[in-house]
Amino acid sequence: MSEWKQKRFWTDSTVMTSEHGYSVLLDGRSVKTPAKTAFLVPTRALAEAVAKEWAAQEDTIDPRTMPYTRTANAAIDKVAAQHGEVADLLADYGDTDLLCYRAEHPDGLVDRQADLWDPALNWASDALGARLEPRSGLMHAPQPAGALAGLRARVHKLSNFELAAFHDLVSLTGSLVLGFAAMHDWKSPDEIWDISRLDERWQEEHWGVDEEAAEQAAIKRTAFHHAKRFYDACQPLSA
Repeated sequence: MSEWKQKRFWTDSTVMTSEHGYSVLLDGRSVKTPAKTAFLVPTRALAEAVAKEWAAQEDTIDPRTMPYTRTANAAIDKVAAQHGEVADLLADYGDTDLLCYRAEHPDGLVDRQADLWDPALNWASDALGARLEPRSGLMHAPQPAGALAGLRARVHKLSNFELAAFHDLVSLTGSLVLGFAAMHDWKSPDEIWDISRLDERWQEEHWGVDEEAAEQAAIKRTAFHHAKRFYDACQPLSA
């Protein structure tokens, strides 16, 4: 039996401004989230990106081609209901940040990690006021409490929509620092993504490319880039 798919039922998708934000209309009727909540986003840029996705649907609706809609729905239906829990989940990455756990050997990998990861930690110290310290090996060693508290406070200040994007920026890289670095345009998204993939690239150089792993990495890279674009679209200058 073939899977049921919802057919396109509208002609026009447009954006409407209200005192509470921006909504998307399909033939004049407001879009709602899967939980039947009013679909309101903070900026016109974000609403227009969602409207464009609805306009691009053909005979049947394909959610896989609607990343802005999916992330906005997550912000409204999920993050809004548990903002504190999501913020704490992401802030916890700081104490086990990818950039802080370094190889003990070989020397080439040790040097490459220092060359690419130390500047990110230095940036976080200067820009965020949080100095995280690298450790050799995989044994957990707590980071300075003050640094972690400062980073946690920054995460909790994010809006529901920003936090939905930040979730992917952090979880896909395994680094709270790189999530903030992407948000603040420390480097380009491509450069930050490559920094997060340093260990995998080292293995590929020495052991060859695992095609299945490479396919999964490409999917994650696309999701990371979307998260960055979504975050940017949430900013007031995009209103």
